[in-house]
Amino acid sequence: MARQTGTYPVELGFLPDAFATPDVDHPGLLRAGERASAPYGDESVEFHECPATDCDQDGDIGTDLLGAGFDTVDLTPFAALQSVLGRVDEAGNMNDSDAEAVQAALEGAVLQCRSGLTLTVLYVADEGQFIRTAGPNRMSMVPPRSIGRNDHGPATSVHGDQDVFGTPIRQLMGGEAPTLFRHDSPGVHNDEPSLMLVNLWIPLQQITQPLVLADGRSIDRRSHQLRYGLATDSFLEREDDAAINDIWMFLHDPDQRWFFRSEMDHRSAYVFNTLSTPHGAGVLPGESLAERCFRALEAGESAAERGDADGLVDALADIDETRAPDEATPALRRAIEGMLALADEARSDPEAVCGPRSQDWVASSQAARRSVVRRSLELRVVVSVDR
Repeated sequence: MARQTGTYPVELGFLPDAFATPDVDHPGLLRAGERASAPYGDESVEFHECPATDCDQDGDIGTDLLGAGFDTVDLTPFAALQSVLGRVDEAGNMNDSDAEAVQAALEGAVLQCRSGLTLTVLYVADEGQFIRTAGPNRMSMVPPRSIGRNDHGPATSVHGDQDVFGTPIRQLMGGEAPTLFRHDSPGVHNDEPSLMLVNLWIPLQQITQPLVLADGRSIDRRSHQLRYGLATDSFLEREDDAAINDIWMFLHDPDQRWFFRSEMDHRSAYVFNTLSTPHGAGVLPGESLAERCFRALEAGESAAERGDADGLVDALADIDETRAPDEATPALRRAIEGMLALADEARSDPEAVCGPRSQDWVASSQAARRSVVRRSLELRVVVSVDR
């Protein structure tokens, strides 16, 4: 498939057109089923390949927080934050002490956007701090149900995090949120306030399953943005009147423009409008091979640890004579090449890898597999915008 340099066919999940119904409470607009019984599960997701620009390869993209609805901010000046993020990345989870340290490091912080905007953090919400973990090609790495901050999987559907007119923001803000915050909603927008409710999305690592964001100016909000009632009982502890979270889902359209970054870590973060910006986890070209390599090395590690040379060779057979695909991003291609090199090393001398070199090879293999697991931290933050 021919493509422009820096543009990739990224697979994204959307709500199928069949689930779009008239919104009786908002004539002329759409919603996805009844609020308390919105469509859930695999049947509510339809996958499309969307051309997406890798901003790490094409820096002149002309997007910013106020126009497109997203930007990136530099986190390197915040030493205390970098320290705790390093601990969270190493541990693979966030405890109460980590969460408090992140909040303390961010509240009052002045964040510099790549586009030149300056944001001052006024408030970091206690709710909405999540660690998300995803294996390549949407390989599950977490339990089916998650309560609290940890063990959340990727967002497989493109969505917007919060309806400015809905629960819980309506209760929390006494109905004043549409006036106080910038937002772009179907049928109404407010671009006057300097206050924004944003998602600060910090990738601990995202060579695979990157967060992909839409340029809001390419979204037909009346036709493709739908109100959706998200049940939160499986991952949040809320009172009954706030158990349904009012968010947005989106239909696919080929005119939508999508963007991602292929080599981010916790030295920088996305900042995007919680009330308006469509986003979701994408599958990159090459992730299916990364998954095969991951599974083969994992099985090979078990064989090496039990000293089974024949089992080691069998475990790696699925990726024998395989090469990293040219259509992958440079970062993913390097990661796949690293896994394939470890497989070649094991095949060349399986007796040694199952004997005196077992410990070193297994450690290298585990590190290589870890490199293709996406880990991210997200927070809800109120900021003021200095234009």
